[in-house]
Amino acid sequence: MEQFNVTGMSCAACQTRVEKAVSAVEGVKSCAVSLLTNSMGVEGSASSEEIIKAVEAAGYGASLKQNGKKSAQPDYSDSLKDTETPKMKRRLIASVILLVPLMYVSMGHMLWNWPLPPFLDGNHVAMGLYELLISALVMVINQKFFVSGFKGLVHRSPNMDSLIALGATAAFGYSVFALFAMTGAVVRSDEKQIMYYMNQFYFESAATILTLITVGKMLEAKSKGKTTNALKALMKLAPETAVILVDGKEKTVSIEEVKAGDLFVVRPGDKIPVDGIVSEGQSAVNEAALTGESIPVEKVPGDKVTSATINTSGYMVCRATRVGEDTTLSEIIRMVSDAAATKAPIAKIADKVSGVFVPVVIAIAVVTFAAWLLAGQSFGYAIARAVSVLVISCPCALGLATPVAIMVGNGIGAKSGILFKTSASLEEAGRIQIVALDKTGTITSGAMKVTDILPAKGVEEAELISLASSLEAKSEHPISKAIVEYGKEKSASLSDTSDFEIVSGRGLKARINGEEIYGGNAIYIEENAQADISSMKKNLDELSSQGKTPVLFAKENKFLGIIAVADTIKEDSPTAIAQLKKMGLHVVMLTGDNETTARTIGRQAGVDEVIASVKPDGKEEVIRRLKKSGKVMMVGDGINDAPALTSADLGIAIGAGTDVAIDAADVVLMKNSLLDVAAAIRISRATLRNIHENLFWAFFYNVIGIPLAAGCYVAAFGWSLNPMFGAAAMGLSSFCVVTNALRLNFVKPFEAKKDKSVKNPVKGNLIKNEAVAELAEESENTLEENKSMKISVKGMMCGHCEMHVKKALEAIDGITGATASHESSTVIIETSKEVSEEAIKAAVTEAGYEYCGKC
Repeated sequence: MEQFNVTGMSCAACQTRVEKAVSAVEGVKSCAVSLLTNSMGVEGSASSEEIIKAVEAAGYGASLKQNGKKSAQPDYSDSLKDTETPKMKRRLIASVILLVPLMYVSMGHMLWNWPLPPFLDGNHVAMGLYELLISALVMVINQKFFVSGFKGLVHRSPNMDSLIALGATAAFGYSVFALFAMTGAVVRSDEKQIMYYMNQFYFESAATILTLITVGKMLEAKSKGKTTNALKALMKLAPETAVILVDGKEKTVSIEEVKAGDLFVVRPGDKIPVDGIVSEGQSAVNEAALTGESIPVEKVPGDKVTSATINTSGYMVCRATRVGEDTTLSEIIRMVSDAAATKAPIAKIADKVSGVFVPVVIAIAVVTFAAWLLAGQSFGYAIARAVSVLVISCPCALGLATPVAIMVGNGIGAKSGILFKTSASLEEAGRIQIVALDKTGTITSGAMKVTDILPAKGVEEAELISLASSLEAKSEHPISKAIVEYGKEKSASLSDTSDFEIVSGRGLKARINGEEIYGGNAIYIEENAQADISSMKKNLDELSSQGKTPVLFAKENKFLGIIAVADTIKEDSPTAIAQLKKMGLHVVMLTGDNETTARTIGRQAGVDEVIASVKPDGKEEVIRRLKKSGKVMMVGDGINDAPALTSADLGIAIGAGTDVAIDAADVVLMKNSLLDVAAAIRISRATLRNIHENLFWAFFYNVIGIPLAAGCYVAAFGWSLNPMFGAAAMGLSSFCVVTNALRLNFVKPFEAKKDKSVKNPVKGNLIKNEAVAELAEESENTLEENKSMKISVKGMMCGHCEMHVKKALEAIDGITGATASHESSTVIIETSKEVSEEAIKAAVTEAGYEYCGKC
């Protein structure tokens, strides 16, 4: 998306005009103009020169946003700079200084008989000339309204300034006519006509209209500035300098000079200048600025660090990996800025109205003027009603109703570590009815952990943990790593091993302290250690039924016990799922695991529905079927989730997920927590509520205000509206809409206690077991059609093993997909061309497993 700064827009009608002009350019696929940030996002093949030319032809100015050099942080500040408020402030001060003496004569003397200086006292023509000169000066000071307004009329795209210009010109023009008519009455010495025309002066109305509109515009500008505070705050986070190591010496350089691969130093209290990896040292890093998480995160060599986060304690040396526009901070700024440049679907209602609003108001003013003349009212009365119609009508309130709320909502999300890529995604999150959650890495931690320690009779738990950790220490298997990590947590003493041996797919053995130690599955322990495990057969069955992987240990022929490992549920997943269900959402868990394991995890997490045994290429089909029952949100983190994320009405990528998943998603969660999914929905629902309020008041204001200004209520209630009060109402209407949007800043996305309990409309499962079986069958048929082969692989013991084998095989040219099963020790390979069996065997062996040929 190319972004442009647009100048000269004053209301929603201008915004619509620019959008139409640019959309008509050949090669433009989509165009979204933001009145809030005076920016425009354009997608398509059209050149920037053609786009700028189209904007200028429509009567406005445009320039391509300059994002700086590749090595620099992107600069989005141009569109956020408030250049108009200082000018308006000067205009307002000058206007008020002139307006006070004008109002003294026109209102103070005429209504309350305040004393006048001798040169005016009793001289009505002089009083008229005095008012004419001062009001003319006010009009010159505020000439921007006239230049913009009449330019819009010339280009046949009238805007809010056109209404103001027409209203002020009509009031001033009629007053000039009355002044000249008065001179004739003076010549005739007709005192009655002199006083009549004196009361027909609307000079003060013309000047006051311009002054009050400027006040309203200033208030609006200040409020609009607050809506972009989150984006401004993000931009201020960008560090300006970095300390890099050059030939072992520290050197302070500007951030633009840092290159990928450079070593940089971060001391306690310093901001991390670019994204990188810790090479030396360790510390705790405060990442609250990007993730909203206030607790500092411990960093050790090998861990990633992110630009703009703060080193709170230790000294670190890091290697730069992503610099300039590629840093996480820059991507967040770009994402928030792009979201502001897009348009929410709900905004189309206001856009359609705004496109015809000003011409219709001008037509209403003309009809009002003619109607009152035909009704027998004076020319002055009719012109006052017409001017009131022109100056009370406010297309700005309609144009700002949606974008200000969207901008504030996006800002709240950014501060909370929830990034909505577009305005449409922010709106869509609040309309979701079904939430589909990937299991591994989303509901669960994605890493194996020890869940149960069951020592055999007569064996101490400490002895079991110590021997198991010593045996598993030389293995790279995820199960081994989980056991070793648990041993470290329990401060288990490790012994030296010798004669270490891996029996692929079954277990390990080694000599420790002169004794043979075995670890593996039940068959391996019984056959090799000749250990009696009958006393714990029941425990084995229970652990397996819970979706856990039991690892048995024996010392020569003595059974030591069982250590069970599993991909455990994240601590906050059940809480998050309970919150989603309370909000009236149907929660579905998708997984490739077998039915037993899946249902165990699903029951612990508290989901409404479990869809198990879904192969990676089947997730997208499941989403399509779920969409038949309502709007679907898909939450995932892996490469295999990308098609499903794209297919869903709204895709959410967990922040710790892969780049592919993040690219495919509509919303990115910086933290690896499902609580952020509920928070994203709260932000969206609050934003939608606010937009509805804004649109209601914007429509309501105009529907009530225009008839009042036209004098429709005079006959029934005697109500009429002075043009000056109409101008004040117009100026304040936009201010009120923007201020209402700022109330969103009080929304607390992670506060669940205010959630209203909503009954889940879905009863039972959306996809029956037979349908899941049908999906699996369809997947099998597809594999056959696309050329497939089934191979036997030994050594796979869990989902992580399956993933390792899958990645190894899919790296081979010609293999488009691999579906592994540790339960059947098989892998179904999908190919697009012929692949040699030697290449497959080599990939499996290199991954640490045993290739046993084709099935």
